[in-house]
Parts: sequence; structure tokens; C-alpha cells
Amino acid sequence: MLTLTGIDAGYGEVQVLRGLSLEARTGEVLCVMGRNGAGKSTMLKTIMGQVRATSGAILLDDTRIDGLPAHEVPRHGIGYVPQGRRLFGDLTVAENIEIGLMTRSKGARVRDSVLDLFPRLRERMGQVSCTLSGGEQQMLAIARALCLEPKVLLLDEPTEGLQPSMIALIRDTVVALKKTGVATILVEQRVDAALSVGDRISFMVGGAVVETMPAKGLSAASAHFATYVGV
Repeated sequence: MLTLTGIDAGYGEVQVLRGLSLEARTGEVLCVMGRNGAGKSTMLKTIMGQVRATSGAILLDDTRIDGLPAHEVPRHGIGYVPQGRRLFGDLTVAENIEIGLMTRSKGARVRDSVLDLFPRLRERMGQVSCTLSGGEQQMLAIARALCLEPKVLLLDEPTEGLQPSMIALIRDTVVALKKTGVATILVEQRVDAALSVGDRISFMVGGAVVETMPAKGLSAASAHFATYVGV
């Protein structure tokens, strides 16, 4: 379980997160939604240590991680797929996956289980990753994160710009991960995508979570989406 309590964070003198608190539970998908500028991506970067929290605490199970250097956070079992994927574009699919495996010293068993989720990548192991389609690059970014065998997976708008078949594949993968006990935080702008996978929805405004509720009680027509997400 990942718990954020009273987190303040930002960039220099610009404060973005203001007393943010949330909880990602084992075996669930927590969707975080809000308008552009609400602080969703900054929240993920703060969890990963790329942005330093100036107050509050971040706990992975019972271990406090908000003081760790950024390169140590993945070693504790947090996988991160940033917006824009951030692959090593000049490296092959196999080399990108190997980097993921090296992070927590995982081997062939983990590699094979990840490739079973994305059989198309198995067919492209020798291909340079920048030559993959957008959907295939997103598959690879998720696969690389899963090579950590993460306790927590952070996904920043993974369906952005993808065709429906790729969106469905990513949705199915996220749902399958729940059965393995992974806690997933999914930042998503698409209401239909959030409702199709989410167990709970947290709404962010002005750098804080203002409301969290079960996804089961919501529909695309719910007033919450017009209030917190709509333009």
C-alpha cells in the first residue's frame, strides 16, 4: 500500500501540491482525475523523488520513501510510466526490457511473464524502440516498469493518443495486474477509460485531492466529472 499524507511540493518558488493526501491499496486501481494544471503529474513525480516534497510523508507499506534519492525509489518496488513514455529510443526492445530487469535484479522468469502480457513485443525484441508505433512504445514502457515486479505502478495518461485496440489492451493489462496484488495509480483524462478499470476515483483541484469515491457509483454522466474534469 502506498500512502501520501499532507504533501506539499512544487518547482522552486511555485507550489503545486498543497496538503495532498491519498491512499493506493493493494490489488486496486486508483484513478486520479482533474483538469490540466491540477498537479496530477507532479504528484507522480513527487512519489518517484523527481520532485522533492517539502512537507508531509510518503509511505510504501511501513517504509517512508519521500527522503530517498530518485534512483532509489524504483528499487523499493515502484514502477513509473511517465506521460510521453520516455523510452531509451536508440536501444532495442530487448535492451529497454533488460534495463527494467536490472533495476531490482530480476531475471528470465520475470521477463517471460511480462512478454506473455505483450506478445507483440516478443516479436520485436531486436527492433530499435524509436521505430515502434505509438501503441507499441506504450506497451514497452509499461513492460519495462513491470520488469521491476512492482508493488505499486504509476501510469500517467497511458491511453493518450492511442487507437481503440491499444487502449483496450492496456485496460486489460491493468485489470489483470489487480489479481497479482499490484496497487495502481492511474492518471487519466478519459472518463470511459477510468470507469472501465478503476476501483476508486480521486478528484484533484489546485494541488489537492478534494474527493475520493468508488468508481462503481459513477457513470460518464455523473456531475463529478463535469465539476472536476470538464472544460
